[in-house]
Amino acid sequence: MRLKLIFVVGAMLCTPAVGFGRSKADGSSPRVVQYHATIDVVKYVYGLAPPVEHLHSGDILETNTLDCFGDVIKKPGDPLSLVKGDNPLTGPFHIDGAEPGDTLAIDILNLDVNGTQGVGAFAPGFGALNSTNYTPMLNPPLPERVWFYPIDHASNTAAFHALDSDFSTTIALHIFLGCIGVAPSEGEARSSVVPAEFGGNMDAPEVSVGNTLYLPVNVPGALLYMGDGHAAMGDGEVAGTAIEVPLKVRLRVRLIKGKAIEWPRFENEHEIMAAGIYRPVDDALRIAFTQLVSWIHADYGLSELDAYELLSQVGKIHLTEMVDPNYVVVASIDKKYLPPKKK
Repeated sequence: MRLKLIFVVGAMLCTPAVGFGRSKADGSSPRVVQYHATIDVVKYVYGLAPPVEHLHSGDILETNTLDCFGDVIKKPGDPLSLVKGDNPLTGPFHIDGAEPGDTLAIDILNLDVNGTQGVGAFAPGFGALNSTNYTPMLNPPLPERVWFYPIDHASNTAAFHALDSDFSTTIALHIFLGCIGVAPSEGEARSSVVPAEFGGNMDAPEVSVGNTLYLPVNVPGALLYMGDGHAAMGDGEVAGTAIEVPLKVRLRVRLIKGKAIEWPRFENEHEIMAAGIYRPVDDALRIAFTQLVSWIHADYGLSELDAYELLSQVGKIHLTEMVDPNYVVVASIDKKYLPPKKK
């Protein structure tokens, strides 16, 4: 989600609590690191900042995220001017031993909405069907409006209530992190609004329970950030927001040494998926598919041309968002169409 660009750097730290959870297959217990974020300690850029906690490969992280508004929009009449900054981020988390040229694997273990309602909004100057800084128009922009979505945890649904009529409907929840990424390369700091090679505001429903996200490590320690929880979102996030919610997050970090990737990737039991992040959308699509071709060639042994032809027959495309400074396309293929993975 994005409403305006704000660059803020914070470095206040919370004291984490460290505990232990369920046993590994070898009988040992993974370390479970617990960290609680508040509005006073969140960040608004991906970049070099003092870590809030150190994690080891194999650790489980239990933490929370604020919604994209910083949890300040609570009731009808609350204006978006209350928002301190867009997409407040929990972190960064330093992954001990991570170096440029490695890959960080993040297993999404559990995501829960941390509250009883979500928020959706659009604002002047933002949205796929609104005039923006990138697509200026002479007609006036759409006015600010805010919707509230009651969350029913028992049925795992949210309720949409129209503002201009008495219509309502229910929406099945698909909970995911809209923002997750690592520090960019070369000391850059990037707004929490902008997705790019390091991940960031991808608004990808693929960042959900049961999936693994792979991110390139660009700086020592990787510096992992996350935020912008979504209870549900349509393809493209066309009005600029999902059902925006705070989340309780449980994930596992794993470090893959000596294996470099250029763009974010996703995997689950059935599919491999590659993200392309750029503008215009056709270049984002080309990045996603060239990454997927390279992945199939490297890990499954097909030639690049055979992989290209196969994707033309069975590949899938998912436009996750088209409202941020960069658009995001995820290209995927079902593993049933691939040869066995190379050892």
